Amino acid sequence: MNTIVLESTITCPVCGHVKCETMPTDACVWFYECEHCKTVLRPKSGECCVYCSYGTNKCPPMQQ
Repeated sequence: MNTIVLESTITCPVCGHVKCETMPTDACVWFYECEHCKTVLRPKSGECCVYCSYGTNKCPPMQQ
């Protein structure tokens, strides 16, 4: 059985701000507002959520 990592560090592609977040276990996150520059991040084409696109770890549904 694989261990699911719930922490991911998101890096804003606009300003470079980095923040560690706890990911939800039951859903993908489609929108994320950078607390520094207020840019609203959306998943890159072909990705399911902002954690898969900009985080250090894939979202829990993708880790399963």
